[in-house]
Parts: sequence; C-alpha cells; structure tokens
Amino acid sequence: MFRSIANFVLGVLCHILFKLDIIGIQNVPKRGPFMAMMNHIYFIDPILVATLAPRNIVIMSKIENYQNPLLALVMNLYGTFPVHRGELDMTAIRTSLRIMQEGHGLLMAPEGTRSKNRTLQEGRDGMAWLALRSQAPIVPVALSGQEYLGHNFRRLRRTPLRVVFGEPFCFRWAPDQQQACAGAKTPREQVRQMTREAMYALAKLLPPAYRGVYSDVEKATADTMVPYRNGQESAR
Repeated sequence: MFRSIANFVLGVLCHILFKLDIIGIQNVPKRGPFMAMMNHIYFIDPILVATLAPRNIVIMSKIENYQNPLLALVMNLYGTFPVHRGELDMTAIRTSLRIMQEGHGLLMAPEGTRSKNRTLQEGRDGMAWLALRSQAPIVPVALSGQEYLGHNFRRLRRTPLRVVFGEPFCFRWAPDQQQACAGAKTPREQVRQMTREAMYALAKLLPPAYRGVYSDVEKATADTMVPYRNGQESAR
C-alpha cells in the first residue's frame, strides 16, 4: 500500500516537474521476472524508473543510503534493499534472485555508482551474472535530461526528461543457442563480453553526449544476446 501511494504521489510530481517523453514502454514484459538496467547520473534516477515503469520494480540501493534512520525507514517501506558496493554481497545476491523468482522486476545500475560527468562509465559484471543465474530478460532503460532539474526548478521551469525503455534481451553463449543455461559456469571473458554488449545496447538508446566510454556504438556486437520473445506480452 505504501508503494502504491508513493508511486501515485511521485507520478503526479513527475508530471509537474518534468516535460515527459517516454518511449518504448510496451517493451517491458507484462508478466514474469525481468531486470531493468539504467544509466545513473542523478540521485532520483531509480525513483524515476520505478515510478514511470508499468510494472513493479524493486530497487537495489547502496548501503550508505540506510545510514539515515528516516531515509532508511522510507526506503524499507518502499521495498528497496541494500547492497555493499565493491564487494561480493551474498545477501544482496540472494535477495535479487528471490525477487526475480517471485516474478518481480529488479532495477540495477550496471556502472555500480552515479556517473560524475553524466556519461556512461565501464559496466560491471554483476548484472550479467545475475541475468545468467536468474534467466530473466534485461530491459535497458536510458534516462537523459534529469540532471537539469535543480537548475530549472530554481527558475520555476519544467525539465525535459526523456526515458527510453529498450527492447528486452537474454544472454546466450553461442550463435545457435537460444538462451544460456541457468547454473552453468560461464567463462569470465564471456561474462565480460555480455556486460560490454549490454552496455552498448543501453548506449544506443542515449543521446551521443551521454554515451561516454561506449560512444563508438558502430563497433557494438550482439553475439551473446538474443531478443526476448517467448511468453512476452506488451505492457499497457
């Protein structure tokens, strides 16, 4: 109930504060687990995705956000869960897998932290590893323009915000394989390739100025990716 009320209020605020341009919302699977991978340049990014998406998405948040008791209370009521960055957090991994096993969406920022210059930084392998273990499809979500909210708010202007939900995909190991097998061991270099190709898929949805280390999108490959189609239904 708290999440529903909060999302309603946040949705109203989004329409007041932003000039919204939402693209590809039908790409979010209507049923079953999925992972939303977003670029992260502003502190409100996770809330924007969770509010504007047509499905319930659980947010993974850095443990530092729970040091403030009031903020921690609100985040717990909203249903977020903490992760220790820069280390193998088995509790967060188990929680992530459980959330997807229950059929929910999981929101991740594959860069691991906010970008200080608004452009994409090198992605980490945690997202690809979780996708392999869970067999959940990945929906890239590209946000741009939100970093001007403070500037425009002080001038009583609405901020143009573009949110693009890209086409969902799953990982595979070989060109003739439909999907990778859950629980099977994947070579580290192949996981790195999966991360790299997923990040390029995200970069293609962003304006060129936001693409950062993935600016050379013409060199992108998709050898480890297969479109997610089986059982997909459009969200409305």
